[in-house]
Amino acid sequence: MPTEGQIFIDGKNVTTLPPTERDVSMVFQSYALFPHMTVLENVAYGLSGSGLTKLAIKDKAREALRLVGLTGYDDRLPSELSGGQQQRVAVTRALVLEPQVLLFDEPLSNLDAKLRRRMRDDIRDLQQRLGLTSVYVTHDQEEALAVSDRIILMNQGKISQEGTPHDLYEQPVDSFVADFIGGANLLSCEVLSRTSTEATVRLGTLILKLPHRGVTPGTATLAIRPSAAQLVPRAYSETSLTAEVRKATYLGTHWEYTLSTEVGEIFITDYSGATPAAPGHSIHMAFPGRGLALLPR
Repeated sequence: MPTEGQIFIDGKNVTTLPPTERDVSMVFQSYALFPHMTVLENVAYGLSGSGLTKLAIKDKAREALRLVGLTGYDDRLPSELSGGQQQRVAVTRALVLEPQVLLFDEPLSNLDAKLRRRMRDDIRDLQQRLGLTSVYVTHDQEEALAVSDRIILMNQGKISQEGTPHDLYEQPVDSFVADFIGGANLLSCEVLSRTSTEATVRLGTLILKLPHRGVTPGTATLAIRPSAAQLVPRAYSETSLTAEVRKATYLGTHWEYTLSTEVGEIFITDYSGATPAAPGHSIHMAFPGRGLALLPR
């Protein structure tokens, strides 16, 4: 049985606890609300065999709706609700059974981006407020990082890495984890030397000092997060890379660039607000801080 607050994320294959568990409730990707029943009837449905009186069932269902901010929606049909409201009804129907474990099967995949952010915060707040163990399956990396206490990332049915969101993002154990959680540029590099804690790494003309993570001198793989790059005004032989812009995309808060470099194609994000670079132009970038990790062989 998972510990309180534990989250399971499966990169390729959805896994669940055995269906025979009596203290497990499920929140489905498609909500699975009964279209002919009102909100109150949907929430109360699972309590029909609980031995409670009809009045007690209604009171318990209304209290659960109050917890998720749906007071006054008792008599509405699912078709009269927004996507976010339907999702909250689905969560409430599972919560009202007071399960030991609450399973979420990609519960936010049918919502738009803004509503997804709000609902994932609501689910996280509710889980922490009730002290409820939640098993959360998702393919959305940001969602996984936002709602998790611990993540189990699976690849082809096998566990690739288990740990906190910080562990998986900052210290991926292999290229699958690095690329799946947060996305990464995976580039071949050379470890020139290492001390007890640090490695000297050559990436093209660039020389970097990084935690060695057990990697010995020789050819290695370096994971670079898109946000790790910093655009600089001119080239510096050992502290920057020169690149040609292949694609430039404006996304309001930042620019995304696809670049050609001597070490391969690199994708970066630029939040600096600097004058954008057009395709075909040369730019220079350095990697001054976090977001780089040698991958253990």
